[in-house]
Amino acid sequence: MNSVLFICLIFITILALDAFGQTGDAEAGKSKSAVCAVCHGADGNSSNPVWPNLAGQHDQYLIKSMKDYRDGKRDDPQMNETFQSLSDQDIADLAAYYSSQKQN
Repeated sequence: MNSVLFICLIFITILALDAFGQTGDAEAGKSKSAVCAVCHGADGNSSNPVWPNLAGQHDQYLIKSMKDYRDGKRDDPQMNETFQSLSDQDIADLAAYYSSQKQN
C-alpha cells in the first residue's frame, strides 16, 4: 500500500472516531450516577413525571444533552451547575450507563 494512502486512511479513521465521540464505561457511569439518581432514579427511571427518564435513551443523545448543559447551550441552573465539573469521559460513562438500562 502506498504511504500516502495509508496516512490518509489513518487520518480518516481518527476523524471518524472523533465524530462518534468517546466510548463510555457503563460500570464507571453507574458509580458516577449518585447525583443524577436523586431526581432521575437509580437506574434512570424517574418516579416524578417532572424529571425525564434517562434509562434506554441513545448514548449520543445523552452525551450531547449533558455537554450542552455543561457548556451553557441548554439553560437550567440546576443542570448547568451539576455538569460544570464533569469531563467528557465522565459524561460518556454516564451516557453508557443510562443507555444500557431498561426504560420502565
